[in-house]
Amino acid sequence: MSTPRNDVPKNTDTPDRSGGAQQKSVPKQRTTRPSARGTKPRRGSKVAGSSRPKQRRQAPVPAPQKISAYRRWYGTLHPSLQLIGLQLWMPLFFIVGFCLCYVFAFHAPHPHDVPIALVGSDPGFVAAVQKALPGEYVSHTYDSLVAAKRDVIAGSMAVAYDPATNEFFKASAHQFQVASLVPATLSAVLTATGVATPKVTELAALPAYDEYGTVAMYVMLAWCIGGYMVSMFIGIMGGPLRHRTRMAVIVIGGLVISLITNTLAGPVVGAIHGHWIELVLIAWGWIVAIGLAVNGLSYFVGRFIAAPAMICFVFLSMPSSGGAYPKWFMPEPFAWLNHVVVGSSMVDMIKHQIYGVGPGPARGLITMGCYAAAGLVLMYFGKKWWEHRRIRAIVTGRTTMFMDAQTANREFLGKQRDVELERHGLTSTETGTLKVLRDDEFWEDERATGDVFTGGRDGLENEPLTTRSIPVVRPTADAAQHERSGEKQHSRHAAR
Repeated sequence: MSTPRNDVPKNTDTPDRSGGAQQKSVPKQRTTRPSARGTKPRRGSKVAGSSRPKQRRQAPVPAPQKISAYRRWYGTLHPSLQLIGLQLWMPLFFIVGFCLCYVFAFHAPHPHDVPIALVGSDPGFVAAVQKALPGEYVSHTYDSLVAAKRDVIAGSMAVAYDPATNEFFKASAHQFQVASLVPATLSAVLTATGVATPKVTELAALPAYDEYGTVAMYVMLAWCIGGYMVSMFIGIMGGPLRHRTRMAVIVIGGLVISLITNTLAGPVVGAIHGHWIELVLIAWGWIVAIGLAVNGLSYFVGRFIAAPAMICFVFLSMPSSGGAYPKWFMPEPFAWLNHVVVGSSMVDMIKHQIYGVGPGPARGLITMGCYAAAGLVLMYFGKKWWEHRRIRAIVTGRTTMFMDAQTANREFLGKQRDVELERHGLTSTETGTLKVLRDDEFWEDERATGDVFTGGRDGLENEPLTTRSIPVVRPTADAAQHERSGEKQHSRHAAR
């Protein structure tokens, strides 16, 4: 009969030649540092911790954070009410932003210093316009009708007038409001002086699928909102992320938004015909540039990044873009901001691509590069500043009202969850699973019955419990281990 091999002595228990058990030698204390794998041993180096540690300077104890009386009172409110109150700045911001930007800019658009290309010389026309509409129009003399038409299509001139043929030239594709209002207003001035009604010639007509020339403005708005919202959520929730991770999200998110917006505006809705690839690339570049700028700002303003982002890329950019009304009809500072806001360059690039009007892409590309470069600079310095503030807050134990409200709300929800589970005969284990504490078949708290609108007969929150009190018991580590093993056995039987 064979014997089991479990009693085979190990190497350390093997008897020596004399037949006795081998004595275990006490290992010598190492006096040199062990060598790292793949490197040569460093002979004679001291063992870590053998030398006397250096004296470290004790950091000063931070002063306790001063809490105002208002903050102490605010902390006594319901945690959910605290969070709601701390977010009410956003609707207030929207109200102020819409009133100061949209209502103020669009409530009474009025022409001022509108450039008119005058072919040749006509002192009577200039005098009549200045007398009837002082300060509203400025005449620029051109020697060539071709040059005047070119500037009208490029957008630097509102309309062109040729006194020799008594004819106005306009470009509705560049600015529909200008093409509709300016020739009609100047024609009325000329007829008042005894001149026949001028002829109006269209140089760049709008297509039927963009009857009022608003497609470029709304497509621009979609690009702006998509660009700043991606980076806004990165700034709110992705503070510790590295630059490369943030930029990867911006680049990939910008491509997705560009594909979606241009597909919806073009093939799906039919507001734009053709130029799909070109517009996807233009939108991608603009969304990335806006995203980098907002990402850089987020380091400095934190969870309030929505405010400066919407001010720069929605509230100021929309009325200053020239999409709804040209800059010659907008009050200050929106007329001046037309030179620097992203909306102006984006609208010009869209119109130049799909209609062939407006300035070339050079201005838009320069503006795009400036915003992207500003974002990279803000990211470089903002990350260091954010880390400095973060470490200082950790060391000093400083908190904000929003952080306190989040902590209180998290604790409240945890307690509320345990209470609700207890009402229904359940308890949560340490592993996060739910355990039924009552085995009665078809057991149900009678207060939970009733329709979904009026709730139970007695009211779930106000009436006392009609069942026995079931304590919420947190199982010990052994009980949790036993529960997990029981769940595994049950799953095996079920599988069989």
